[in-house]
Amino acid sequence: MLADFVTANRAALIESARLKAAGRLAPRPTNVVLSHGVPMFLDQLAMRLQAEEGPASGPLEASATQHGGELLRAGFSIGHVVHGYGDICQAITELATQRGVQISSPNFQTLNLCIDIAIAEAVTEYARLREQNMVGENVEHLGFLAHELRNLLNAATLAFQAVRSGSVGIGGSTGNLLRSSLIAMSELVTRSLAEVRLESGTLYFERIEVARLLEEIEIAATMQAKARGIQLAIEPTDAGTAVSADAQILTSIVTNLVQNACKFTPANGRVTLRALVTGDRVVIEVQDECGGLPPGKAESLFDAYAQHGSDRTGLGLGLAICLKGARAIDGDLQVRDLPGTGCIFRLELRRSMT
Repeated sequence: MLADFVTANRAALIESARLKAAGRLAPRPTNVVLSHGVPMFLDQLAMRLQAEEGPASGPLEASATQHGGELLRAGFSIGHVVHGYGDICQAITELATQRGVQISSPNFQTLNLCIDIAIAEAVTEYARLREQNMVGENVEHLGFLAHELRNLLNAATLAFQAVRSGSVGIGGSTGNLLRSSLIAMSELVTRSLAEVRLESGTLYFERIEVARLLEEIEIAATMQAKARGIQLAIEPTDAGTAVSADAQILTSIVTNLVQNACKFTPANGRVTLRALVTGDRVVIEVQDECGGLPPGKAESLFDAYAQHGSDRTGLGLGLAICLKGARAIDGDLQVRDLPGTGCIFRLELRRSMT
């Protein structure tokens, strides 16, 4: 197996990769990269190859994510990460050719897959941790959404650099990271406009037809649902049902709730959006299949920086802003936990009778 070849030729591969790194002008290698980084890249890759060639590939993502944090704390740049894995990959193929060892097509695909996963996951965690370090104690002054948007921009930029370097293809995990980051940035622009409206206090209440609102949100959310392999269901709503609210704020709230539902619902799951009328109130519900919340987490779900689940993208500010927006338009937002199944987010608004 390829993992055995890497392990047996560890010293030769490290020396070859070090020479490649030392001869590179940009990013200029540091002593830490040459002495510590190259062996670490190779050992990480060997672990990934063993996991991928073994009975299960689950540890790959967790290992790469941990690796991204280690690299940041060690003072590596993201360029060192991308080129470091690329140097190791070239060293493996060159040494195999020199020693007459044929790398089969499946093994070569496995090698490229491991490189792709390693870069994508390391870039994601590196960008998230770097953003948190940059935010520090000034997050309140600079604005919640600006930091979340910059976090996504960091991830997209780093992923683009990885693709551009030629280390990975656009169709793999790193390419998917770039695509999802760009989609999320587009969504955040809409949410940031709502945040500006909230901060300024200049809200404009108008009559909004709920059926039309849900139809517009469905169009925007379908792409995200399809990308994640999720079924998005919109239940029929009476044409005459309407609410009184600020259209920009309301659209931002419901859109974010649907995005969160898609984010935490596993592939082949279902996200449902519906509207219910109860007297002089209209309740818009977003139901997901996230598996339910851990005990006691429902109370803190709307806190700023709260993140619940394995997907750690963003700063965990979306639900806090949704609650703030709901109250600004004379509504309320609550969550109902369905243990073992999912959650139902309930946005209650004032019904428009005219």
